[in-house]
Amino acid sequence: MFELLFTSFPAVIRYFQLRRRGESMTVWNMKTAVFLWAIMAFTVFVVIFYFHPKTYAGVVPFRTVSVVAQTSGPVTDIYVKNGQRVNTGDLLFRIENSAQLAALSEAEAQLAVIEAEQAKAEDNKLIAEASVREIQARLVSLRDELRDAKSILKLGYGTTNNVIEARSQVQVGEADLDAAKAQLDLTDVELTEGIPARLAASEAAIEKARTALDFTEVRSFTNGTVTQLALSVGSPTTTLVLRPSMVIIPDRPENTSVRVSAGFSQVSKTTLYEGMPAEIACDTNASLSYRNAILPARIVLLQPAVATGQVTPSDDLKDLQNASQRGTIHAMLELIHNEHEALLLDGSGCIVQTYTNNLEGVFGHIVAATGVVKAAGLRMKVLGSILAGIGLAGGEH
Repeated sequence: MFELLFTSFPAVIRYFQLRRRGESMTVWNMKTAVFLWAIMAFTVFVVIFYFHPKTYAGVVPFRTVSVVAQTSGPVTDIYVKNGQRVNTGDLLFRIENSAQLAALSEAEAQLAVIEAEQAKAEDNKLIAEASVREIQARLVSLRDELRDAKSILKLGYGTTNNVIEARSQVQVGEADLDAAKAQLDLTDVELTEGIPARLAASEAAIEKARTALDFTEVRSFTNGTVTQLALSVGSPTTTLVLRPSMVIIPDRPENTSVRVSAGFSQVSKTTLYEGMPAEIACDTNASLSYRNAILPARIVLLQPAVATGQVTPSDDLKDLQNASQRGTIHAMLELIHNEHEALLLDGSGCIVQTYTNNLEGVFGHIVAATGVVKAAGLRMKVLGSILAGIGLAGGEH
């Protein structure tokens, strides 16, 4: 409508010329003016709609966190409700844990048994050391007796049997000493290798049992708001990601800008560019006060591919008949003013109007100036949607 009004001046001027001359208005004396009007209107239409793309497919995207238990069992306690805010580490619900408690008690008992074995092995080491010292002392005495028997035999007072018997006693003592040292070495190996290995295995079993017990207490890993709580006391939990127990809408990261996703027609690819100025009007910002209904933004990212052409490996041959439904150019926009981010509701649908301002020369100024028509149209669209009680995209409240 604006385009027709702005380009109607040839017909208006011609009309007043004919009126001043007293001539009646006919097809023949108005054809040139009307033709110029049509040409100018068509040109303005092309310039405005080509260089200033608009889309109704805008949305404020957000992520959700699915809460899925890491073990199965009936729910015994629920500590949250729908709409409740939670912080990282808050307990959400508890699962029946008698089996996990029994496993932990068994692992702790096994650790106590190994610690008792360690104390016993230390006592055995003391006994083995005492036995070695005792045999060493006895062996010294036996060697003295053997030396005495040999001396007496040389003097002619002893017998060979006494020497042989003394030598046998020394050999027995040496064998006993070797056995005692072997027992001491065995005790050392048990204390330095065997028992520490069993202790480590037992402690690992305890840690595993504690981890399994911790799995029965499901906690929040993010700050956010609980929604879609589908549990009650006695409900069985599942570890399937596709069947979460509840969903948490996390808080927006403080160091990350809120972005608006928009899908533009593929013919807009040559017009859109990163840094392109835009205006965003979201359904949730529309109000009778008209305050903050339209927010300035800019394009920060253009996706380098169209989603409908995506091909993933499968055992089915691709039929391109579905490609007749064209996809869109995915653009990401950020608000110019950071304080406006708090006004955007996650998931809100938006109209995104872009404006070309990167052309040089007189033509570039003309193109940039025509953007005011789209800006006025966007504001009329917002106002009309409020007064008519429909959404920006034509949907109902």
